[in-house]
Amino acid sequence: MRSLGRFLYDFVVGDDPVVAVLVVVAIAAAWLLHDAGADAWWVVPAVVTTALGLSLWRAVGPRRV
Repeated sequence: MRSLGRFLYDFVVGDDPVVAVLVVVAIAAAWLLHDAGADAWWVVPAVVTTALGLSLWRAVGPRRV
């Protein structure tokens, strides 16, 4: 059980827990919007794209020109 838990943590969280949290929040927000009757298909792709950009920016750092 312990190795399965470690595998799942490494698979889901990976090396950036912020992205994992943002994806979970995006799925919850899409679900809540859908339950409210709004179009929610765009929430997850928008948040994932933003999270990827944030993760890359944090990994590389701001460029100084």
